[in-house]
Amino acid sequence: MTAPSGPSKSLAVVLLQLGGPGSLDEVQPFLENMFRDPDLFGLSLPSRVRDWLAHRLSVWRARSATDLYAAIGGRSPIRETTLRQAEKLERELGGELPCRVFVAMRYGSPSTEATVDAVRAAGCGRVLLLPLYPQFAGATTGSSIREWTLRSREKGLVLPTERIDSYYRDGGYIAAVAERVGQALQRFPGHASPPHLVFSAHGLPTRFVKQGDPYQQQVRETVRLVCRACPPGLDHTLCYQSRIGPQRWLKPGLVETLRNLGRDHVESVLVVPISFVSDHLETLSEINIEARKIALESGIRQFETMTGLNDSPAFISALATLVRSHPIASLAR
Repeated sequence: MTAPSGPSKSLAVVLLQLGGPGSLDEVQPFLENMFRDPDLFGLSLPSRVRDWLAHRLSVWRARSATDLYAAIGGRSPIRETTLRQAEKLERELGGELPCRVFVAMRYGSPSTEATVDAVRAAGCGRVLLLPLYPQFAGATTGSSIREWTLRSREKGLVLPTERIDSYYRDGGYIAAVAERVGQALQRFPGHASPPHLVFSAHGLPTRFVKQGDPYQQQVRETVRLVCRACPPGLDHTLCYQSRIGPQRWLKPGLVETLRNLGRDHVESVLVVPISFVSDHLETLSEINIEARKIALESGIRQFETMTGLNDSPAFISALATLVRSHPIASLAR
């Protein structure tokens, strides 16, 4: 399809997200696509070796991952959630800003390549890349931006393009997380002692941080600001989850943290998935099923998980403010 002729002021806002399998049959291909990404592990390997390794790892990992996805409904809900986020964001911006909001999944559908085609077909005049990773990491935001740049170049899409690298300390985002924490705190009886907040962020190999990746520092700042916005007197711990492979990863881990809290006779815990904006396998299975079991076995009596931001009005409003305040948006008015 050919884009309409003539200049266009319309802004394409592209939400960058990881993606997930839409069925159990898609689990292994999804994992293979993910493991093929050179940014994920930072390994400098020839493409043929990387492809072979990605296939072997995905076949091995799919054996257990398929069961995990089956336990949460047979697929990842992240595609539907992200499409709803895009629809609501476009609706919120539409009254004042000529724009279209698209979704580009790094490893899932709609793919980055397909979204490049969609932006071209829509005849937009400029692009704003908005990652759904609040904290910047080369393996997430960096990888998604590089994929967009590569696919755009391959397809000859030449448009003024800007990006929002992170919004880990943005006031609207912090308020949206604090709102979700407040809602989750209502699940704890008033006569009981306040729960211990366990902020769980996606893990990252430590060598990335040593090489200058700002992810860990940004996660810590997010936690500090969320705690400041929450009711006083709540103890908290920051930990990391979703470790893959034999490399050294950021510590402490989620499992280690829960067992330590159990040994310290902590009776109630609220897990806050701090680097995830949407519920998916890491929150619905790794936290809400696997970590819950470990917590109860460790003596923790009440274990709750904060609902993801998903398409909450507060989060959509925060994203809309980020778009409106970016200089490229003024060119579309």
